[in-house]
Amino acid sequence: MAKNKQTQPKSFEEAVGELERILADMERGDVPLEESLSRYERGNYLLQYCRQVLGKAEQQIDELNKANTPAGAESAGVENLGAGDVETIDASDDADGEP
Repeated sequence: MAKNKQTQPKSFEEAVGELERILADMERGDVPLEESLSRYERGNYLLQYCRQVLGKAEQQIDELNKANTPAGAESAGVENLGAGDVETIDASDDADGEP
């Protein structure tokens, strides 16, 4: 199948919305085979676009965190929290907190 020139979405949210519509249409099963292939290709393009946008956002967050971290504080994490700062969670508890 030849690669078609894809139109880039205007935003991450637009891409996610279009992906959701493509998925819903294909899950219904009423889309002809050729159209399904075309939508699959578009969905794949949108998925790659979303991953790229999320990757860039993650990089920006990492850079902001580094810029806002005082020197020597990089290792400040859970080990520097006081005992009263962290709630102990028992892995045997279910979602409602009952054992």
